[in-house]
Amino acid sequence: MAKNTYDVIIIGGGPGGYVTAIRAAQLGFDTCLIEREHLGGICLNWGCIPTKAMLRSAEILDVIKHGGHYGIDIKDYAINFDRMIARSRDVAGRLNKGVGFLLKKNKVDVVMAEATLLAPGQIQANDMILKANHIIIATGARARELPNLRADGDKVWTYKHALSPKKLPTSLLVIGSGAIGMEFASFYNALGVDVTVAEIMPQILPAEDKEIAEMAQKSFIKQGIKIITNATLGDFKQKNNQTTVTINDQKKDHHIAVDVVLSAIGIVGNVDNIGLENCGVHIEKTHIICDEWGQTNIKGIYAIGDVAGAPWLAHKAEHEGVACIEKIANLDTAKPFHTDNIPGCTYTHPQIASIGLSEAQASEQGYDIKVGRFPYAGNGKALAMGYDEGLIKTIFDRKTGALLGAHMIGADVTELIQGYAIARTLETTEAELCHTVFPHPTLSEMMHESVLDANDRAIHI
Repeated sequence: MAKNTYDVIIIGGGPGGYVTAIRAAQLGFDTCLIEREHLGGICLNWGCIPTKAMLRSAEILDVIKHGGHYGIDIKDYAINFDRMIARSRDVAGRLNKGVGFLLKKNKVDVVMAEATLLAPGQIQANDMILKANHIIIATGARARELPNLRADGDKVWTYKHALSPKKLPTSLLVIGSGAIGMEFASFYNALGVDVTVAEIMPQILPAEDKEIAEMAQKSFIKQGIKIITNATLGDFKQKNNQTTVTINDQKKDHHIAVDVVLSAIGIVGNVDNIGLENCGVHIEKTHIICDEWGQTNIKGIYAIGDVAGAPWLAHKAEHEGVACIEKIANLDTAKPFHTDNIPGCTYTHPQIASIGLSEAQASEQGYDIKVGRFPYAGNGKALAMGYDEGLIKTIFDRKTGALLGAHMIGADVTELIQGYAIARTLETTEAELCHTVFPHPTLSEMMHESVLDANDRAIHI
């Protein structure tokens, strides 16, 4: 590279980093993106995308297993596990190349290197010293590991190992029941693996509305997944190619022998060895402290995405980065980024999606609430699809009619949730939603019926 001075340098080429780089270039900034391993980051290469490719295989398998329900008798089929994994890697590879093309198209300089902050405005990347008035840190996060359960890729996995295993295990213990843990539990269970999930909290999917989480648990148990809540981990012993884990659920000890243990207990921000201490950037619990614009305590240094704290979602990182760079550009349209309107999705079978406050949170915050519900069993499209299991739940402020939260479980809810996300962004009230025309026959009609139900006006229940 001939030059070493830029307007903006972004460290990290994940969803937050590359989107911010492209937006910076669109705004006329001379932009450089530094990435140490692969463009697209964990999400594209080892997270969101390849897991969805694998879960799609599980979804197709479920349809095949129940083909007779649709009038299609499928007598012979075989699971090609290696081909499933290869397909997921191919999907990730195609998108990785696409990110590189977009950066090149937008004239963003890309440096594949380890980056270290030497001082505010100064970065070392391999043997180069790069300078910029604005440095945006988007280094992401990595899987948190238990001190007595280090991942080896053989008997103990992180999400990365679960995406490219050497072989299909016969039994699996998943520690942690957040989105990552339950998605892998759902996938491997669908393939016939004996799956147990251990969760330290009283409910699985702790971030979700209690009613939705309870429905999900019943569905997962019905599918054959064993679930232990209020779980305290005890000893880990390895013998005869299996790991035996002792788990106490406040009632008794469970001694579970499995081929593989998958640790899905959260993430750790990638704040190590990037020179933050050289600049005095404030860090708390492995995450960089910053304001609603991504500004840290040091002028000219910003942080976005997973390294800047929860929620740890790709779409959060992208919008956070755009808000950050538009503020740097002093755009009149720039808006500070807040986490109130970020939808969360879990791509299990059934799917789960939510936005805003849960019923318990809304009550705890002092709202007088109205709650509407509509079941999948009352929707024509759901019945035609063969998916009558699920619920759409909406929560409103009785005083103002504001949509406080929406929570869903069922087929394709990860696609439906954006309707409520738009409503929240526009500060739509129940009145506008009641008068909105939803097409028939669609799953989205349940969203309308749930709103109507909050006002005792539901038609089809």
